[in-house]
Amino acid sequence: MALTLHGTVADNTVVLDRRSAKPLIINGDMAVSQRGTSFSPSGNTDYYSIDRFAYFATSGATGDATITQASDAPSGTGFKKSIKISPDATETPSGTHNMCFGYAFEGQDVQVLQHGQTSPEKVTLAFWVKSSKTGTYCVQIKEEGITDESYLLFEYAISSANTWEKKIISWTGNSAHAINNDNTQGYRIIWMLASGSSDHASATTSWTVSSSFKATSNQVNFFDSTSNEWYLTGVQLEVGEFDANSIAPFQHESFGDSLLRCQRYLPAYIGTTSNFRLPGAGIAGSTTLVFLTLNHPVTTRVKPSGVVVSDAGHWSGGVDGILANQAMGSVAYGLSSTFATRLTWAVASGTPFTARDPAYIEGTNTSAVLYLTGCEL
Repeated sequence: MALTLHGTVADNTVVLDRRSAKPLIINGDMAVSQRGTSFSPSGNTDYYSIDRFAYFATSGATGDATITQASDAPSGTGFKKSIKISPDATETPSGTHNMCFGYAFEGQDVQVLQHGQTSPEKVTLAFWVKSSKTGTYCVQIKEEGITDESYLLFEYAISSANTWEKKIISWTGNSAHAINNDNTQGYRIIWMLASGSSDHASATTSWTVSSSFKATSNQVNFFDSTSNEWYLTGVQLEVGEFDANSIAPFQHESFGDSLLRCQRYLPAYIGTTSNFRLPGAGIAGSTTLVFLTLNHPVTTRVKPSGVVVSDAGHWSGGVDGILANQAMGSVAYGLSSTFATRLTWAVASGTPFTARDPAYIEGTNTSAVLYLTGCEL
């Protein structure tokens, strides 16, 4: 990453030349949402919604909520989308119950922060937030996947209900130990929404050893009303210490560039027209099966481990010049690499195929969606 600093923080004239750099945070404008636009997580699980961002309910918390990609964003910023979270049921967290929202980095993507060095970098997080519930909220910065995982904890205030506010938080990296330089989870940003008292801690700018989610005792309980709403967009992470006047503008990527970066973690195939053909080589394995070696749009972080498809009625198969529009039924995940996955697709009825014929699979309408799972952090 090449960053050129012009001016100084003190005189508020800093401009960052990032022409050769990609944003550290992918999809910080919440524009890409391959899984859909509305989600209903419930229970103790990591739940990915809008691409690269996940929702958590921990240690037995229910965290029933609706998450949507909203067409609501701060004016004059270039943002068009945000993520919106609203509780579906009220809940009072206790013990180690936490409800929160987060972004995870591969360790190899945050080596620029220079953890483990004598003089690690200063870092600045900026984001736009809006909520109907005012009060104190927390942001936790977490190291992951190493011995003595450590965290920082910050408070921020939502001062005016239903009003977009920009927040700026800065810190210094951890000199005590390095982040793993690989494709596993190495670093996370967590926005707390509610936290049980057992995970309360003081706000701190000193790296503190603990792998637990943390919030201060001032953290609001966002889940105290089903009328509450919380929005987030414009998330950026910059190397250097900046304030609201000196931080560089959000680096808007084209939708196509952002989508490709997201597909490292979620290779997806989404119908934009009727009769779109899935990329890859297919062959009839029998009179009732098609084997399809599905090419990934980009090299994935790790090999996928499963497949999710929309309604079976959205898919058909055929053999060019011989057979067309054969309704397909169930699909099974097979062998995989980081660049292709083999799927086995069964016909809905009958025995229309001839074994060893070259075959294809296509989506029959714009509701057809297929994505491969297991590549997220």
